Amino acid sequence: MHLLLIEDDLEAAEYLVKGLRENGYTIEHSADGRDGLARATQNRYDVIIADRQLPFVDGLAIIGTLRQKADHTPVLILSALGTVDDRVHGLKAGGDDYLTKPFAFSELLARIEALSRRSSASGAETTRLQLGDLEMDLLSRRVTREGRDIALTSKEFQLLEYLLRRPGQVVTRTMLLEGVWNLHFDPQTNIIDVHMSRLRNAVDKGFSRSLIHTVRGAGYMLKDES
Repeated sequence: MHLLLIEDDLEAAEYLVKGLRENGYTIEHSADGRDGLARATQNRYDVIIADRQLPFVDGLAIIGTLRQKADHTPVLILSALGTVDDRVHGLKAGGDDYLTKPFAFSELLARIEALSRRSSASGAETTRLQLGDLEMDLLSRRVTREGRDIALTSKEFQLLEYLLRRPGQVVTRTMLLEGVWNLHFDPQTNIIDVHMSRLRNAVDKGFSRSLIHTVRGAGYMLKDES
C-alpha cells in the first residue's frame, strides 16, 4: 500500500515513516502543505495522512482541493486540535478520519487499515499493478513476467512498485531517494544505481524487450514499447 504523509514536525515524521515502513507500507513524506498538495494531485496514493496545521497550505485546504478535483483518496487528519467541533470541522471538510495528537502508533495503524478496507470495499484500492506482461500483486507480494515468478528483495519490490505507479513518467534520483529510501539529500553514493541494476537484471534479463529505461540527465522510466 502506498501512503503519503504530510507532516511538518520532522522528528514525528521520521518516527512515523520508520514505523510504517517496518509494517510493510511504501510511504512518501512531505514537510509542508504546498509540496504535499503537489504530490497528492500529481500521484496516486492509497491513503493520505495529513497534519491539519501545515506551512503554506493547511491540511483542510489540501483536502478541499482534492475533493474539488473529484479525488476521493482516503485522508486521515492528524491534529493537536481535539475538541468535538475541531473533529466535526475536519470531517465536514472532506476528511475520512481524524486522529488527535498524541496518539498510539498502534491506533494509527488500525485507522489506516480501516480506511484501506473501506476503499477496497468501494473498489478504490489497487491491489494489483501491471505494465504489459509484468504484474505485481501487492497482497501476496508476488511479481511475475510472462507468468514466470521474479524473486525480489524487499527494497527491489519497493523500487519496482514506485516505478509501476508512475508508468511512462520520468522518475528522478531525488524522487527515488525520498520515496523509496526516505532520504531528503543525496548521499553521493551509488545506492540507486546498484539497486536499479539488480532490478533490471531481475525484470528485463532474458525477455525480448526492456521495460526499465534510463532517461539521460533526468532519471528512469518504466514503459512498455511493444
